[in-house]
Amino acid sequence: MDGILVINKPFGRTSHDMVGFTRKLFGIKKVGHTGTLDPDATGVLPVCIGKATKTADMLTDSDKAYSATLVLGMTTDTLDASGEILTEQPVSVTKEEIENTIKSFIGEISQIPPMFSAIKKDGKKLYELARKGISIEREPRKVKIYDIEIESIDMENGLVSINVECSKGTYIRTLCEDIGMKLGCGAYMNSLVRTKSAGFTLEESFDSETLLQMKENGNLDEAIIPLDRIFEKYERVDLNDFLSKKAKSGIKIRTKMCENGKMYRLYDEKGKFMCISECVNNELVLRKAFWVD
Repeated sequence: MDGILVINKPFGRTSHDMVGFTRKLFGIKKVGHTGTLDPDATGVLPVCIGKATKTADMLTDSDKAYSATLVLGMTTDTLDASGEILTEQPVSVTKEEIENTIKSFIGEISQIPPMFSAIKKDGKKLYELARKGISIEREPRKVKIYDIEIESIDMENGLVSINVECSKGTYIRTLCEDIGMKLGCGAYMNSLVRTKSAGFTLEESFDSETLLQMKENGNLDEAIIPLDRIFEKYERVDLNDFLSKKAKSGIKIRTKMCENGKMYRLYDEKGKFMCISECVNNELVLRKAFWVD
C-alpha cells in the first residue's frame, strides 16, 4: 500500500496519534505525517503511507491555508484558548482599524515562534520547557502571508474570523497575538482549522469514523491518493522497457524533449510511476526514486 491519506484531524488528537491510527487502520508500519498540527487544531493532515513516506519532507515544505478565530482584549500564555489568561483589557478600536491592522500583515513578516511549540532547542522541545515554566529566547523567523480574508468581525463579543494563506513555518497563534499587540488590546487564537496543505483540501479529507466504516465495508483503498498526484504539476514522461531499465540503474537519459531545469515524473512501459527526474544539459537525471522501499 503506497500513497497519501488525507485525514481531517479531530480536536484533541496529536499528529502522532493519527500516524498510530493509520498504522493500525492499514496494518502497515511505514507511515509518517507531513507537519505537526496542534492537538487543539483540526483539519487537513496528509499522512504518507509506504513509498510515499519519501515525499514527507517535500509536503512539509509546502504552503498552507487556515481558518482561525481570534479573541480581542485578552492574551494567554499559550497564545490560544488552552492557556492561562495573562492580560485582559477593553477593546477600544473600530471595525476599520481591525480590518486595516489585519491586512497590514499580508506579505513577508517576521515571527517569533511561541514557547508552546514543537521546535527543538538543545534537543528539548520548546513546549516541554514551557510546561516547566521555562522561557528561552527564540530567534525571529521570516514567513510569508500570501493573503488574509476577513470572514467576520463581531464587535460586541470581540471575535474575529479570518482565512489565512501562508508559507510553511507560519504560526497562526503568533499571528493572532501580533494582531492584538498592534491593535493595543491583545488577542489570542480561539480556534484553528487547517483547510489546505500540500495542495490537499479539507473537502477531500476523511475523518476517523468514516475511515473505520470504509474499512468495515472493504473499500478503504478508495481513500488513498496515488503518490504521483503530489507531482502532477510536473510533465509526464513515459519510457519504454529499455529506458526504464536505464533509469532504474541510475543512468542519465539523453533526450531533446526535456527543458533544462525542469522536473519530470517518469513512468515505465506498463504506466507505473517510477521516479522524479530533473532535466540537466538535455539529460534526465534521477532525483527521487519510488520503485524501491
